[in-house]
Amino acid sequence: MNKSQNLKIVYEDNHLLVVCKPPGILIQGDKTGDVTLLDIARDYLKKKYQKPGNVYLGLVHRLDRPASGVVVFARTSKAAGRLMKQFQQRQTRKIYRCLVTGQVPESGSWSDRIERREVNSFIVKGEANAELSFRRLDYKNAVSLVEVDLLTGKHHQIRVQFAHRGFPVIGDFRYGSKIKFPERAIALYARSLSIIHPTLKDEVTFSCEPEACWDDFLLHKYKTGRPV
Repeated sequence: MNKSQNLKIVYEDNHLLVVCKPPGILIQGDKTGDVTLLDIARDYLKKKYQKPGNVYLGLVHRLDRPASGVVVFARTSKAAGRLMKQFQQRQTRKIYRCLVTGQVPESGSWSDRIERREVNSFIVKGEANAELSFRRLDYKNAVSLVEVDLLTGKHHQIRVQFAHRGFPVIGDFRYGSKIKFPERAIALYARSLSIIHPTLKDEVTFSCEPEACWDDFLLHKYKTGRPV
């Protein structure tokens, strides 16, 4: 089977490969041994350019397995180093959209302290290390469509901060959702990512749109309960 045949390419040059990650696929390997987006992207480059041996592709940021959206890979080690520095120094801009239970405020910003404990993260007392701002784009049938400007990048940050305030992301049973989302996914996607191109030095923004089921969901075409 050609693992790369369904890879959705957003942008490609000698330094970057930008793809739209589908929900349910790992970014990088874990104990499950499942095929990862990194595997698929490497396979795509290997076949397209008929490269012998291993293909270099640098992972510079992450996206949760049940989420979807824009992912940037570095095609050279130099590009990887420069991009990782941007993420560490908060020089990137990450815009997400999510569907959450309940009517969130029209707009706002939240600062919390998030700590990770094994596979879950929690909000605890202490100096804030997680920040985001948001605005509500729509509200129908007790579900809010929200755009989030993620200012930091803590583990499960959007999921935890919204759930903590009583607005769990649809499909996110780990953090309190009771509503099923299609394809065993959660209703969270990285809509756009802005970076400084590692060689051109210009700011570039990459974006992609979510699956068609998002529109259906706002029209109340969903079922409650855990996925089987």
